[in-house]
Amino acid sequence: MKPLVAVDGDSFAHRAYHALPKSIRRADGGPAGLLVGIGNLLVRLWEEETPRAIVVAWDTLTVPTYRHVALESYQGGRVFEADLLEQLDLAPQLCEALGFAVAKEQGYEADDFLAAAAHAEEARNGCALVASGDRDTFQLASERTTILQPQRGGGAFARIGPAEVRTRYGVEPSQVPDFIALRGDPSDKIPGARGVGPKTAADLLARYGSLEQALDDSRFEREAEALRLYRHIATMDTAAPMPSLVDQNPTWGRASELAAEWGLGRLSERLRALEASSSS
Repeated sequence: MKPLVAVDGDSFAHRAYHALPKSIRRADGGPAGLLVGIGNLLVRLWEEETPRAIVVAWDTLTVPTYRHVALESYQGGRVFEADLLEQLDLAPQLCEALGFAVAKEQGYEADDFLAAAAHAEEARNGCALVASGDRDTFQLASERTTILQPQRGGGAFARIGPAEVRTRYGVEPSQVPDFIALRGDPSDKIPGARGVGPKTAADLLARYGSLEQALDDSRFEREAEALRLYRHIATMDTAAPMPSLVDQNPTWGRASELAAEWGLGRLSERLRALEASSSS
């Protein structure tokens, strides 16, 4: 059975932006390293995983989500360089030129689309691969959904299923939002419970089963509502609106033309070669 691959576009875009030389430029002089990185990533995923389809999920940075409204400090202090933002605006065009689906809607984060994609694929008795460097996605791991976690040096993806989540965090995938709420998440500015680190959070969930049951036992009485909010923020929204996820045939030639228009010669040549081999 061919899987659906759901890609965290923002996660990989940031990795590509910081990993590739800033000297990679488009024909108009604009930055292009991020675009090259995303293009090569998607080719790699198609070739290595032979999926039935790929959907690439993106944040909308110009509009706050319900998370930002509910928790003022959420993701606070993040400042993105202009060259990064410019390429984030262009990257979905490349995904569409490749023939892949793009999920991006105001008020939602990329994580929500990953969750919705995995949920929909499981509902049709399919299997999903969620490619992301964000460990929040561990909550999606199941018998039918595997997380593809990039490794330093660009080697093979680590494949994260329920057993790996238990090994790494000491909790079940379904407990990950509760774990984040208790432990906190410095990258997203989620404070967590006072004095609770990863081990204590895992121990509490092993004892109680859930954050709610711990609160029912009068734990963290003064922080109860805040912790419920943190859990809500850490929970991905499986009801996020999704584009059509029908089976795909990549349009390598169309993407090659776009890459050539942008002045990305090597990427264009790679895509042109894929078009030639697929039609021979």
